[in-house]
Amino acid sequence: MLFGLSVVAVMIVAVAFRTPHLKQRPMHGDEAVHGIKFGELLEQGKYEYDPYDYHGPTLNYLTLIPAWLSSRRELSQVDEWTLRIVPVFFGVALAVLPVLISGGIGRSGAIVAGMLTAVSPSMVYYSRYYIQEMLLVCFGFAAIVCGYRYVRGRRAAWAIGAGACIGLMYATKETFVIAVAAAAAAIAAVVLLKRKESGTEPATRGLRGRDIAWAMIAAVAVAVVLYSSFFTHPRGIVDAVRTYGTYLERAGDKQIHAHPWDYYLRIILYWRYGDGPVWSEAVVVLLAIVGAAGAFFKPERSGLDRDFVRFALVYTVLMTAVYSAISYKTPWCLLGFLQGMIVLAGIGAAILLRICCCIPTRAVVVALVAAGCVHLGRQAHAAAGEYDCDPRSPYVYAHPTEDVFLIVDGVERAAEAHRDGRDMPIQVIMPGADFWPLPWYMRSFSKVYWRSDVEPNEPSAPLILASPSVEPALLHKLYELTPFEKRQMYMFLFEPPYYMWLRPGIQMVGYARRDLWNAMNQPPAEAVETEAAP
Repeated sequence: MLFGLSVVAVMIVAVAFRTPHLKQRPMHGDEAVHGIKFGELLEQGKYEYDPYDYHGPTLNYLTLIPAWLSSRRELSQVDEWTLRIVPVFFGVALAVLPVLISGGIGRSGAIVAGMLTAVSPSMVYYSRYYIQEMLLVCFGFAAIVCGYRYVRGRRAAWAIGAGACIGLMYATKETFVIAVAAAAAAIAAVVLLKRKESGTEPATRGLRGRDIAWAMIAAVAVAVVLYSSFFTHPRGIVDAVRTYGTYLERAGDKQIHAHPWDYYLRIILYWRYGDGPVWSEAVVVLLAIVGAAGAFFKPERSGLDRDFVRFALVYTVLMTAVYSAISYKTPWCLLGFLQGMIVLAGIGAAILLRICCCIPTRAVVVALVAAGCVHLGRQAHAAAGEYDCDPRSPYVYAHPTEDVFLIVDGVERAAEAHRDGRDMPIQVIMPGADFWPLPWYMRSFSKVYWRSDVEPNEPSAPLILASPSVEPALLHKLYELTPFEKRQMYMFLFEPPYYMWLRPGIQMVGYARRDLWNAMNQPPAEAVETEAAP
């Protein structure tokens, strides 16, 4: 009864931290890219895997569920909640999954691991992020859970479940190979240690070849179905293999997203930027170190499945080492090995409770673990709230500022004042196509022309958004290249200081044609005619 109530409590806490104010944070550029990609699937029923960007198709196909349930049939009807509820679901599922391995890590270990997952600031923040990482971590841990259950019970359904989860990992993100390789190495290490210590075989001895074959078939079938877009795009299967050339090149990138080897560990152990707060999940690491000791205890002393503890230890160490060694780093990539640390932390809590023989000492352990969860929960609340797009948070990475909302508001006001409304021509000029996440926020505008440079022969739109770096060329076009009889005055769209921060280091300035500007600023606003669209 108490265990069941504890599981419900974990679920409630996980939901409570992940669901509030899902629309509040500006869309990250990556989220916007995936959102636009999903729009093609929603509106056209078509998805084609791109081996150079976007990652796998699971995020897109799974987003159809909340979109259909909420009767969304066009991208303009889809909002941030519809997209972000998908990683929220898998973030909650990840917190509950340790329950299924309670036979190996103890019921108390499973509850602590679940609660730490529920309140971890890293887990909470990226459970509200419309990218693939939370899905990848959930599928990966689910594969481990299914594999463990199969080894203990020899039921074919668990083997097939493990295979299906590996197929889903493959169809989610290319970095799944790291987790699969680490798991395989961890299994090999457990087998070798068992043989060396006692000459006996571990629990993996006697696995049925038929069940393993079914698991492999399930993995391949899931990946093939998804990458081929349900057999409508066979080339996707080939591209799913070709893509590894691209990602191997990125892994060694020394410029873009390159960070030192200890980047992830600093985020987890201690991070402070400027006058911002201290961020730390050291409580997880400390408990994980205690849990790692369980790999060397005799099973009868710890009450744990020592083979599984050893697997978790080797798997987590390998994942941490590999991700730390890769120079290409983004903060959400730490979730894979952080989940391993959290499982070890649950094991550590179970060990402490077992070795504490009297009620007072156990109460102290419970109080300390609870205090650690409260400490993490306060950080999670700040990460998802006050600091959700603040660069002083370690989880905020190349993130748009709240000026995005001011930019969008300016565009909305211009459309309201223009006779053509959302069919009003708009030019966005940003070198290197550095205009994300604006395509998401302007998805309901039908005539937006995205440019990387000023095009002298293109008619000027009544509304122009541009990088300050192209201002000289833009003004030269508007006031010198344009014939005098066609020349029109343009006014700043935004209030002083006129320049908005799209992202740190990326500014944007807006220009409204004089007649449009007058209609926007002299009530009652009168609709204005537009020139021919560019």
